[in-house]
Amino acid sequence: MNQPRTQFGIMTAPHQVDYQDLRRVWREADAIPEIDHAWLFDHLMPIEGDVTGPVLEGWTLLSALAAQTERLRLGLLVTSNRFRPPAMLAKIATTVDVVSGGRLEFGIGAGSRPGHPVARHEYESNGIPYHDADHAVASLAEACTVIRRLWTEETPFDFHGTHHHLTAAFGNPKPIQRPHPPIVIGGRAKATLRVVAEHADVWNIPGGDIDDAVSRSALLDRYCTEIGRDPQAITRSIALPVSYAEPAATRSAIVEAVDAGFRHVVLILPTPYPQRVASWVADELINPAGS
Repeated sequence: MNQPRTQFGIMTAPHQVDYQDLRRVWREADAIPEIDHAWLFDHLMPIEGDVTGPVLEGWTLLSALAAQTERLRLGLLVTSNRFRPPAMLAKIATTVDVVSGGRLEFGIGAGSRPGHPVARHEYESNGIPYHDADHAVASLAEACTVIRRLWTEETPFDFHGTHHHLTAAFGNPKPIQRPHPPIVIGGRAKATLRVVAEHADVWNIPGGDIDDAVSRSALLDRYCTEIGRDPQAITRSIALPVSYAEPAATRSAIVEAVDAGFRHVVLILPTPYPQRVASWVADELINPAGS
């Protein structure tokens, strides 16, 4: 049986950069068939460099770039479930799916890992509660349930979970994609992988240690089997850093990841973005690595 074609995308973190540069890269990528998808992150302050430097809000920017492109699948890698109530997030995501003509990939995760000093600063400086990991993962599972129901159910419903409570909740309009946009859950922790097994269409892991990624993928297989879900129903995705100076190292990482079963590859582009960087990605990374 033939393996499915590997889907390649780019990730442009919207910090320490301006909108014009981001729009330039995305519009260029939109015209390059080898690049299937494009991603932003969801942070309220820069996570590299000067923490007082510029950073653009992810969903607002994603909607703007959706209106500036025609072909690319697009999303946030990944939304912090801690930032927005799930019903609000469902409405925001629906709006982007409508604006994009049905191209949204709905990325979501539990939020920044505990103990990371920049992450804690991000929440504290914006007045957002920072709960422990158990709370964050349980909240994520409930949020995925609520969001899917808002996208698919045709009558109002109540939801009374441990972390989220809604009365007469209803989503209108529905997303263009039916039954709903693909749900991309990011993370590597065991508790998060259990949520992935139940809710995700795509699982993304930050790359670098391919042995760890393979081990986590096998664990996800086990969790799927335990709940009676086919592990093959979840596409395996990996995010890999790009080196402009050493493209051969990036190509090797791509080949290793694809050979390990990760058929959805997100290439993280460092700033500043060179001119014609999307063409460079296709010519120097994607085409030589093969699909």
